[in-house]
Amino acid sequence: MADPKTQKTLLRALAGETLDVPPIWMMRQAGRYLPEYRATRAQAGDFLSLCYNSELAAEVTLQPIRRYDFDAAILFADILLIPDALGADLWFVTGEGPRLSTVTSDSDFGKLKHAADVHDHLAPVYETLRILRRELPERTTLIGFAGAPWTVATYMIAGQGTPDQGPAHALKAENRPLFNALIGRLTNATIEYLSAQIDAGAEVVKIFDSWAGSLKGDDFRDYALEPARQIIAALKERHPGIPVIAFPREAGENYIGFAKATGADCVALDNSVAPEWAAEHVQKDGCVQGNMAPGHMVTGGDALVDEVRRIRTAFSGGPHIFNLGHGITPDADPENVALMVNTLREA
Repeated sequence: MADPKTQKTLLRALAGETLDVPPIWMMRQAGRYLPEYRATRAQAGDFLSLCYNSELAAEVTLQPIRRYDFDAAILFADILLIPDALGADLWFVTGEGPRLSTVTSDSDFGKLKHAADVHDHLAPVYETLRILRRELPERTTLIGFAGAPWTVATYMIAGQGTPDQGPAHALKAENRPLFNALIGRLTNATIEYLSAQIDAGAEVVKIFDSWAGSLKGDDFRDYALEPARQIIAALKERHPGIPVIAFPREAGENYIGFAKATGADCVALDNSVAPEWAAEHVQKDGCVQGNMAPGHMVTGGDALVDEVRRIRTAFSGGPHIFNLGHGITPDADPENVALMVNTLREA
């Protein structure tokens, strides 16, 4: 009997195969736009409790698979679980987002745990993956993920999300040794975390660098590209053949060559770049993922249908995973997601 992995369309695309119909999944596909998610979150009590409740986290991961039959399920978790596991205080303010204790001094950094000491805290996440491997349909690929060191560091330094990542840029300028130490700790912790996710059943892992676009020049090379390269090299040494998707969001021209420079099997694209441009400059190096504007999940209609067809056509000459250019928003209409999936898969 053939290895079932060879039948999974997402793994085939990641291996470089050009498919007539690209596989599809959606960033934040388990989220607030779904009524069943909101019900399960209410059952959990709060967001962090949901992340650390293995049964409920598996349930919300499965919900969009049941509804849309996506080709992949992505672990339900949060990029800030790593700083939580490293010993930072983490909480979420309803309607405002995450808050963390800050790392802005050597003494703050000294309170953090070592990278290898994160696993006990993150054990519920690994259990979620084990549950999902048992319960997912055989054809559905299971994706694990983590935030990239730079993006996670921006939250740890500011204590919350910021519009321009200003506090992190300031620390980088004022105390480069401390900043480098934090990036190094996060790089090693991310290797540990993703390696354990793979051991628990993840078939693909994705590195989300949501704020990569605010890094310019040498800083992009040093703090977006180089940590990704180190993480991917370590994972592939520990887990030969594991596919890795990298998402340096809003990298612009820096998308070009990113796969070759980091060893990523696929580069995810945000919707600020045209698919035709990306097909010419990025897809030539291998699989790409993306890159439909999330706003179409709100507005729907003929514009959605036309954009699905445009993106599919633009990337039809090489390996492609259909996805949004960023996460789906809470005001999206679930019916528009169904329209996107059905349009992509139509003959």
